[in-house]
Amino acid sequence: MTTMANSTGMNAISKESKEVNAVQFCNVVKSFGSTKALSGLNLELKQGEIHALLGPNGAGKTTAIGIMTGIRKSDSGSVSILGGNPWDKSIRLQMGLAPQESGFPDNLRVSEILDLVKSHFPKPMTDDVLFARFPLEKLKNKQTGGLSGGQKRLLAVALSFIGNPNLVFLDEPTTGLDVESRQNIWKAILDYRGSGGTVVLTTHYLEEAEALASRIVVINEGKKLADGSLEQIRDLVGSSRVSYRGDLPTMLDGATHIKQQDDRVIIITNDSDLVIRSMVRNDLEFQDLQIRPANLEEAFFTLLDNSRQK
Repeated sequence: MTTMANSTGMNAISKESKEVNAVQFCNVVKSFGSTKALSGLNLELKQGEIHALLGPNGAGKTTAIGIMTGIRKSDSGSVSILGGNPWDKSIRLQMGLAPQESGFPDNLRVSEILDLVKSHFPKPMTDDVLFARFPLEKLKNKQTGGLSGGQKRLLAVALSFIGNPNLVFLDEPTTGLDVESRQNIWKAILDYRGSGGTVVLTTHYLEEAEALASRIVVINEGKKLADGSLEQIRDLVGSSRVSYRGDLPTMLDGATHIKQQDDRVIIITNDSDLVIRSMVRNDLEFQDLQIRPANLEEAFFTLLDNSRQK
């Protein structure tokens, strides 16, 4: 792959190299004993985008990330990362990874960890660029054993970018972080994409996917349920959100989800007219009725419900 370093410290990817998919899965299968984690998963993730890989616990997200990064091997199917094999050193040097769980030797200082990881890459990020993107400068002389859980998470995410990779994998990157640290990581991810980089992330914070991702992939039970932009995912399920202040019904015709949220009743539906007619027939007391398209969280749960009913 032909790359050159730009002024921000990130790699600018050539037009020719971007014609190759960042990730290509064809019928990838992976089992752990009798448990099938991936069941013929197909993915085509393009370069230059932020891809959010979403799904419930046990959907296969972390297994997929492990295969993409060469930590695990698939049982069958084909895998291509940046046009090559994730087990090849030349490909691995173009990738960064922040796993869901990471550990550091307690007696090493943050600066020593940074220098150690930088030594594995031919053109790593300078400290000035790194500290501008991640608030680690005040921590550089601390031993990692004295860091909080959130500080360790911040360090792990920073290390995924330190080698100036073309492709970064982030498995639950902001778990355990305070609001300020989360915002710093969001900005770093968006800046990285702005320089031509590609991100594949998993997250349980659906508002995080909504804020960052240009493409969203929803998987469940090791299979892909949906793949597209936020607007395409919402259009795919065709769901609406009906909300009002008033009585909480146990069920309504056309409702897929009903819940109380603060002083409002929230109803997710594929037919808002049917829901409202049912509300009237059931003599529900309601006021301040509002109808709008479903957000990502609401569309996500509708997709899961639809898949379970098949």
